[in-house]
Amino acid sequence: MTTVGANLLSNDGDNATALLILGASGNLTQQKLGPALYSLHHKGRLPHHVHIVGVARNEMTDEQFRNQLREGCGQPPAAEWDEFAQKLTYVTADVTDPDALSGAGSHIGHLPTQGDGPLNCLLYLALAPGLYEPAITALSAAGLTDERDGWRRVVVEKPFGSDLNTARQLNAHIHGVFREDQVYRIDHYLGKETVQNLLVFRFANAIFEPVWNRNYIDQVQITVTEDILVGERGEYYDRAGVLRDMFQNHLLQLLAFVAMDPPYAFEADALRNEKVKVLNSVRRMSLHDLHRNLVIGQYDGYHIEPGVAPGSQTPTYAALRLFIDNWRWQGVPFYLRSGKGLARKSTEMVIQFHSPPHMLFPVPDHVAIPGNTLSICVQPNEGMRLEFQSKVPDAELDMKGVSLEFHYEEGFAGIDIPDAYERLLLDVMEGDAALFTRNDEIELAWSIIDPIIDSLDLPGAPAPYRYLTGMSGPPHSEELLLQDNRYWLPGCAEVGYVA
Repeated sequence: MTTVGANLLSNDGDNATALLILGASGNLTQQKLGPALYSLHHKGRLPHHVHIVGVARNEMTDEQFRNQLREGCGQPPAAEWDEFAQKLTYVTADVTDPDALSGAGSHIGHLPTQGDGPLNCLLYLALAPGLYEPAITALSAAGLTDERDGWRRVVVEKPFGSDLNTARQLNAHIHGVFREDQVYRIDHYLGKETVQNLLVFRFANAIFEPVWNRNYIDQVQITVTEDILVGERGEYYDRAGVLRDMFQNHLLQLLAFVAMDPPYAFEADALRNEKVKVLNSVRRMSLHDLHRNLVIGQYDGYHIEPGVAPGSQTPTYAALRLFIDNWRWQGVPFYLRSGKGLARKSTEMVIQFHSPPHMLFPVPDHVAIPGNTLSICVQPNEGMRLEFQSKVPDAELDMKGVSLEFHYEEGFAGIDIPDAYERLLLDVMEGDAALFTRNDEIELAWSIIDPIIDSLDLPGAPAPYRYLTGMSGPPHSEELLLQDNRYWLPGCAEVGYVA
């Protein structure tokens, strides 16, 4: 992975690079890619010889494209922005038309290179998913994927297919043009600082890894909640639902990071091989088991959102119990939940350890001493919290739960937490694929989620439970854990975890 201060494109020296953003007139470019690239420039991590070329059907001049990106960057200092803006150009072209893209190829062919060195080309598909295949076909026909004068890499945004079959079809189409090592399937959750820090936390500290298994851990809870509603995404979301939108990618990736074995080295293939082992080990369930291990919900008023079909049964909330059938995790339940219109926006992982096998100290019969709990907060208020028991100062012996906390804003005061796209853009230009999903990861994730989605369309499948916006989800999700004499553990915000 790229380290702070590392020389970008160290494997290519000072060769020039053209970053073509296909679909550059959209929100992703203005709100995420533009600000991330400007921030890299501001920090001195963007190479001098990089050219950022926006490509879209909208008629725009270079200056209009620059102004559009500047709006997404807030109020950058004029001199610094002017320096960055010189890297920005725009080409009007239909991304599915080879002849139009040939114009973009001619454009980058006239960009200055460094000496006699080649021009590398990064193709970023900031497009609607339905355009991925025709755009790749057109790029190939226009000669933009040929590696005759430098490397070619392609970045593909999620969603990567809508089920296992479409994911395989898309993989096959991409592999007809690109080798797997040229393909970077981006999941911005993997670029978040705390997700990366989970690996450092586990594998750079000897006190945690020895107890990171079924002998010491009672349960794992992974939560990704949003307080916003579907809004303008109604038409897409009604086809996807929460299981496609969040579980197949974000939640299963977080599960893999929590559950993976240590890789033999900190490099892309080693890391992704261990994640694949986890996904392979996730227990596939029968229809009967699925209905026992899943709760779905829909926020009240969803069916009247713009673009949502009348009477839609698409779930906007789901809670799922999974098991990983291997030596490390056999019998440990992994509870995953996600939803929209909930009480707060939060992403966190909570690991609860077993209670002590024998309590030495006198406690009332009605008092249960919980196992130690480790909370890892990905967003907001990034940090970690470890809860344990301590003696209350007094002549009599009494215990109380206390905590050790680490907050990014305190531990790294004065250091801004970079946006996930900064890290991922940096890595793809460096050629580091560790934080990008491989084709087999994608297909394994769909093989887990597809049967769950399919079960909702079968006769007798339960309808989504209704819940009011601003709640923590349908009350029935509590029953999922009560089956195991467990409950949803309070999250970072709920226990006063604030930076």
